[in-house]
Amino acid sequence: MEPAGIYARAIDYLDRYVQVGLAGDRIIAVSFPETPANDAATDHPLLDRLEAYFEGEPVSFESETVALTMATDHRDVLETLRSVPYGEGITVEALTRMTPGLDPDAEADVRLVRSALAENPVPLVVPDHRVRDGPSGAPPGVEQKLRSIEGLA
Repeated sequence: MEPAGIYARAIDYLDRYVQVGLAGDRIIAVSFPETPANDAATDHPLLDRLEAYFEGEPVSFESETVALTMATDHRDVLETLRSVPYGEGITVEALTRMTPGLDPDAEADVRLVRSALAENPVPLVVPDHRVRDGPSGAPPGVEQKLRSIEGLA
């Protein structure tokens, strides 16, 4: 098991860093700062996989263990989103329909999905950039680059 902590690596394609927060083997945060945390380490197997993704390899993060500490209904949306494959885009309506217990015709359910996407603490690992008409937990410029890598732009 890798130690808990913060890990970051410069990603040329983004012109910024990808930074991950880990608690044991669980990913608890993914961010894209211009400057990494002072105590961020640079060597971790997840960073290697993220770097390969940014170099154009079709890497899937679906098997990564993620700790989504949030309301159950938001977590259900994000867990459902993890099943959307690399390079496939969907809509908020489709994600709402795919999420057990939600109705795409219910405005409250659509708002719930949009809120879950906006509050996603682990963008890319939970691929909110694949939802073409929804918000993202990543900054807009990063989201667009993620979409571009996967041919979704």
